[in-house]
Amino acid sequence: MKVLHIIGGGDIGGAKAHVLSLVKELGKQIDVKLNSLRHGPFADDARKMGINVQVVKTGNIFRDLRIVQKIIEEEGYEILHSHGAKANMFSVILKRRTGITTITTVHSDYRLDYLHSFWKRITYGTVNAIALRRIDFHIGVSNQFKKMLIERNFDPERIYTVYNGIDFDIPKKHYERKDLIESFRLPLTDDDIIVGIAARLEPVKGIDTLIQAAAIVKKQNPRVKILIGGDGDQRKYLRSLAESLNLSDTVFFLGWLNDPYRLIAVADISVLTSISESFPYSILEGVRYEKPTVSSAVGGIPDLIDHGENGFLFTPRNAEELAQHLLRLSGDEGLRKEMGHRIYEKASLHFSLKNMCRTQIDIYEKILRSDKKAFVNKKAKDFDCILLGYYGYNNIGDDALLSSICSNLKRLKPDINILALSKSPSQTQKINQINAIYRFNMFKVLKAMKNTKLFAYGGGTLIQDSTSTRSLLYYLALMYAAKKMNLKTMLYANGIEPINKNINKKLTGNILNNVDIISLREETSLKELQKLNITNPKIVVTADPAITCSGIPKNEKPKIFKREGIPTDQRYAGFSIRYWKGYGKKHIVMMARLADFLYEKYGLLPVFIPMQHKYVDDCKISREIISKMKNPGYIVSSRYSVSETIGIISAMDLVVGMRLHSLIFAAAQKVPMIGIAYEPKVDWFLKYIGLEEYSAGPASKTDIDKLLSLSSKALENRQKIIDTLEQVTRQLYDKCLYNAELAIELMEDDSI
Repeated sequence: MKVLHIIGGGDIGGAKAHVLSLVKELGKQIDVKLNSLRHGPFADDARKMGINVQVVKTGNIFRDLRIVQKIIEEEGYEILHSHGAKANMFSVILKRRTGITTITTVHSDYRLDYLHSFWKRITYGTVNAIALRRIDFHIGVSNQFKKMLIERNFDPERIYTVYNGIDFDIPKKHYERKDLIESFRLPLTDDDIIVGIAARLEPVKGIDTLIQAAAIVKKQNPRVKILIGGDGDQRKYLRSLAESLNLSDTVFFLGWLNDPYRLIAVADISVLTSISESFPYSILEGVRYEKPTVSSAVGGIPDLIDHGENGFLFTPRNAEELAQHLLRLSGDEGLRKEMGHRIYEKASLHFSLKNMCRTQIDIYEKILRSDKKAFVNKKAKDFDCILLGYYGYNNIGDDALLSSICSNLKRLKPDINILALSKSPSQTQKINQINAIYRFNMFKVLKAMKNTKLFAYGGGTLIQDSTSTRSLLYYLALMYAAKKMNLKTMLYANGIEPINKNINKKLTGNILNNVDIISLREETSLKELQKLNITNPKIVVTADPAITCSGIPKNEKPKIFKREGIPTDQRYAGFSIRYWKGYGKKHIVMMARLADFLYEKYGLLPVFIPMQHKYVDDCKISREIISKMKNPGYIVSSRYSVSETIGIISAMDLVVGMRLHSLIFAAAQKVPMIGIAYEPKVDWFLKYIGLEEYSAGPASKTDIDKLLSLSSKALENRQKIIDTLEQVTRQLYDKCLYNAELAIELMEDDSI
């Protein structure tokens, strides 16, 4: 493998550290070279590190392009990896001239790179924005940056994440606090608490927030001193701001530091105040010296800092929040040591240079494999599969289906290229980091189907006409079109509910009998297929893919509860209620009585967990129920991710669910449940997992006595239910993966 890195060469700070450390480490394992488009400290430092670096700077950009082109062609480089605006422009031109595969690392939000200069913003900034669109692959240095690129309509399947890493194996150089104080003639004593930051003095770094926070901190703890290392366009403004706030004895500007560790190593607290970041090296530099850290919650920093556990996060530009965290750390030496040690342990395990290099090489190998595959098979499809479901309707259950299907498929085939048909393509792309198009744009849908291998209904209960005949016809029409295009077809872990109209039964039977594989999420759906005389496909009973979804870490749950105003020191009963056909005031009162009963008899605080927002708002009926309750009740009113919702459900002692996936999530988390069947699928699932005795039956027919009795029974048999779920979910997990195996087999069938 031969990779050529190219960079402008005027880089400082994080981008410089990333490129030099990465290229040096890569050089131990692959053939790698670095082209710098400028003489100076960057290239000089690369040489000192033993990196194979060549400066290409003749004063004529066209001649420079020819030189780099010659290097690519004569030395046989397979990948051109660019960093920064000028290098990205070179990369695009050289791609057209040589056909080389191009990849770029996005070190910052390119729309914010030149906030300090209007002319650079409309020249370099514009050129870079255009060039980025023409590069083959992209790397974000945090998952947040990957999401940012997806939101801006970059191809999700061609974006990767490589977190910055630092070499924790290199022995730390010792620095003396008194040397820094004497060098800069600082009026500091041994009792003072140093808060240090080394950064460019530019608007995006938010240094003014730190100065404003210093004014707040000074009033309560004048021993805290702020040391700022760095230079930039805001130097005069920031000095003036500090003077206006009477901070001449608190805030000190050290200027540019050739060795930032002079400050970082002796600071008592490391701080970062940026309004936008990817994953800054300055954070890791402080962590390397086990410094307690306070940072704005931007970019990938929250992936390193667990707020309140190994550091503190604050809202960008919020000086009050920052000040409170600084006051807490400055007043507790033991907490500073504990936080510094905890963040070091996490960073050394997950954010090391070796991890960064290993991930980067994996990406190169994946890119080369995909390019080789496309070259060998000129008829290679644009997509491996198209997934169609009830996606993009703000339904957490269907989000979970798509997320779990994609995760399971990628587990078996990491380079799989998936396209989803969605009501909200941008939302689907952002959540699942796959390609998506509008499900009702038939021109795009049919065009995509011509360039795929497998067309699949991806979970859910799509084959039914209780919602409407129109929706059934939509799904059947696309399956019919897929077969006419000679695609492999599959129903992936679907539920099949009774079809009411005879003409719909006949149409469904005719079309689904031509499908290649049908996998069903429970046994009862198999009986419905048999009623439709569907016997030709391979039919298997597996499980709902959402069983494989995981929740957020335990320490994240209280944050959500606090955000929603829910007490964090209680036991809870979770309610997932939706509107259903025939509901009325008496049903609302009945649910309120059940919630009051669980609170009064068992001490369970009712928490209502909406599973769908916007199109069918579960929050509305939850509020109606709470309004009829005698005791307190709470709604998780914001829309959370699948993993966050699972985390909330895992905190419940009991789940009362109408929404199917509230029960599936509860089963996966081993939480006792009772189900209320607004549709047959709820009862079918409970029967499938061996808990049919905890069904309250159809929503329109259930009564309060039955609900009270079932709730008591579930709580009194809590351990028995947990043991049942422990055994059942292990089996269901394996069945979920079997769905993915069947789909992969179809995609790789050479008869396509």
